[in-house]
Amino acid sequence: MNLGYEAKNGDNATPRPGSPTVESQPPGALLFEVSWEVCAQVGGIYTVLRSKAPAMVRRWGNAYCLIGPYREASAKIELEPRAAERPLRDAIDQLQAAGLRLHYGRWLITGRPQILLVETGGMFPRLDEIKYFLWKDNGIASPTGDHDFDEVLAFGRIVADFLTSLRACCPERPLLVHFHEWQGAAAIPMLLTRPGTAATVFTTHATLVGRSLSAANADLYDNLATIDAGAVASQHGFGHRHALESAAAQGADVFTTVSGVTALETERFLGRRPEVLLPNGLNVERFAAPHEFQVLHRAAKEQIHEFVIGHFFPSYTFDLDHTLYVFTAGRYEYRNKGLDVFIEALHELNRRLIEENSPATVVAFIVTRASFRALNIDTLNRQAMFNELRETCEAIRDDMARRLLHAVAAGRLPAADELLDESATVRLKRLMHAWRSGPLPTIVTHDLIDDAHDPILCHLRSRRLWNLPEDRVKVVFHPDFISVASPLLSMDYDQFVRGCHLGVFPSYYEPWGYTPMECVVRGIPAITSDLSGFGDYLMKHFPNHDADGLFVARRRNVSFRQTVLQVVQWMYQLTCLSRRERIALRNRVESHAEHFDWSRLIANYAIAHRLALSRRCPGVELPPDPAAPAELGEPPVAKRTARRQRRRAETTDT
Repeated sequence: MNLGYEAKNGDNATPRPGSPTVESQPPGALLFEVSWEVCAQVGGIYTVLRSKAPAMVRRWGNAYCLIGPYREASAKIELEPRAAERPLRDAIDQLQAAGLRLHYGRWLITGRPQILLVETGGMFPRLDEIKYFLWKDNGIASPTGDHDFDEVLAFGRIVADFLTSLRACCPERPLLVHFHEWQGAAAIPMLLTRPGTAATVFTTHATLVGRSLSAANADLYDNLATIDAGAVASQHGFGHRHALESAAAQGADVFTTVSGVTALETERFLGRRPEVLLPNGLNVERFAAPHEFQVLHRAAKEQIHEFVIGHFFPSYTFDLDHTLYVFTAGRYEYRNKGLDVFIEALHELNRRLIEENSPATVVAFIVTRASFRALNIDTLNRQAMFNELRETCEAIRDDMARRLLHAVAAGRLPAADELLDESATVRLKRLMHAWRSGPLPTIVTHDLIDDAHDPILCHLRSRRLWNLPEDRVKVVFHPDFISVASPLLSMDYDQFVRGCHLGVFPSYYEPWGYTPMECVVRGIPAITSDLSGFGDYLMKHFPNHDADGLFVARRRNVSFRQTVLQVVQWMYQLTCLSRRERIALRNRVESHAEHFDWSRLIANYAIAHRLALSRRCPGVELPPDPAAPAELGEPPVAKRTARRQRRRAETTDT
C-alpha cells in the first residue's frame, strides 16, 4: 500500500520567494495559538511552539499570543507576569469578573511571545452544562470519571468564552485561532454555535486511534483501509475523546497535520483530508556554529569519553581513538520508537565486528525515561572514583609543572624522579589499585523498579549484550533524560547529541520525529524510517538523502529482519570510515540544516492562515514576512561557494 501523500487540490508545496503564498497576517488581525503544552512541556508540541516562537513573533509582533492551561510549577519558571493591554485586557477583565482566573505575561523563551494561561478549575461548576451542550450540539457524550477529559472541556469553554468576549470588544479586528491536538481544540465545536467569532485552523500531530493501535502492536499501516476508528476507540475506552478529535477536525475552517504519513491516517480516522501540511522545524540559528561545529563535536565527544572511561575502564579498556558513539532517544515506546529494531541491530553488528576482528568499538546509548528507584550504586561509585583520579592527576600535574619550571629556570633539566616524587607515586598506585574492579560494567545506569520485565533489558539480555570484554558493541541504557545536573553524563542533551557519531531512530509510529532532525541540525548523521513524518519528508525532498547521512530505513511493506539488516549495514559502514570520511559526512549532513529552520518552514503556516482567513474574511490582503525573501530563497552562489571551501578546510580530528 502506498503511504505517500502527494500535494494536490490546493495542498501546500515548497513556497518560493515572491510567491503569493509566502504571506503574513492581514492588517489588524490577531493570531492566537492554543495548545495543552503552552509553557508546560508534556510532549513534542512544546518543542514545536517554543522553537517556532521567534519566527511567529517576527511575523506577527504583538498581534500574536499563545493560550494554554495554567500549570503552576512550570509557570513559576517560564512565565513573566505583565499587565495586559487593550483589547486583550478588556476580554480578560470580563472573564475574571465572571469568576475565572487568567494569567497574562510573556513566555521566557527566545522571542518572548505573549501568553495567556487559564485556570480550568473555575469552570468546573459548569461542567454539566458544558457536557449537555456538547451532546446537544455535536452529539458527543461525556462519561463520568474521566478527569482529564473534564479539564479539556473546561479549558475549551474558557477559550471559546475569551474569544467571544474579545470579538465583542474589538469587532473590527479579524481573529485567527490555531489549535493544536485534540486537548487544545475542544473550543472548535463550541465556536460552531457562535458563528463569525474567529477563523480556525486545527493541527493534529497524531491521531488517538493511530497511537493506540501502534502501542498495542497492531499492524496499523497494513490494515489502514479496513480499520473502523470509532469501533477501535470505543473498544479501548476513549470513544468520547476520539469523537471530540473528529469534531475538531470536521469543524475547523482549515484542517492540517504535520506529515504525509499522518495525513493518510487522519483522512481515514477523522474523515477529513488535511488541506495543508505543516512540517515541524527548529530554530536552527540556536544551534548553528559556522566554522566551529566540528570543534564543538570534538569537545562534546571528550565529555562522553570521560563517562565511558569511568564506566568501562575499571573492568577493561579499549581504544577510544577507534570508538564510535551511537544513540537512540525519545519516549519509552518500545515498538513505536523502533527500540526493538535498534537492539536487534546492535546484536547483529556486535556479531559481525567480532567475526571480522574489527578494531572498532561501538558504545550504544539508549536514552529514554523509565521508572527507576535510584542511580545504580556501582555506576555511581565508578564515576566518583574516576573524578577522584582525575582531580589527583590534575593536582600532580600542577605540582610537576611547578617543579619543571623551577629546574629549567635554574639552568638544568630535571630527572624523572624529581618531577614525580615518591609521595605522588604512592598516591597514584593506591588509586590505580582501588580503580580496578572485577565486575562487568552494568548495561543500565539506574535500578529499575521492574528490572525483570523491562522490555529493553529483556531484549538486551536475550541477545547477550552484557558488556563482555570481547564484545565490540557496548550498551549503556540510561533510563532518564540527560541533563547537566546528572552526576553521570554532566552535559545537556544538545551537547550529548553533538558528541555522538550517529543517531538511530527507526520508528514504526512517528507522526513527525524531532530526534533525527535535532541530529541533522547539529551535523550528526541520523537514521529515521519511512513510517515517520520526517523520513517521509526526506524521501520527497532529498533524493540523495542516504548518501548525505540522512538515512531512511524502509519499514513499509518489508519484514522486520530486512529493516534490521539495513540499519546494521549503515552502522557497520560508519565503523569502516576513516576520520576524514566521517568529517566529510558530517559536513554533508550539516549542509541540510538550514532547510529545517523555521524561517523557511513557517511559510507553510502562512498558507494555512491565509486560507482560513480567506474563508472568513474574503479579500483581506496579507503583507509578506519581512525576512522571507532572504531566508526562503536559495543562498547566494558566493555564500555557497565560501561554505564549501570552509568545509573542505575543516580537517580537525573529531
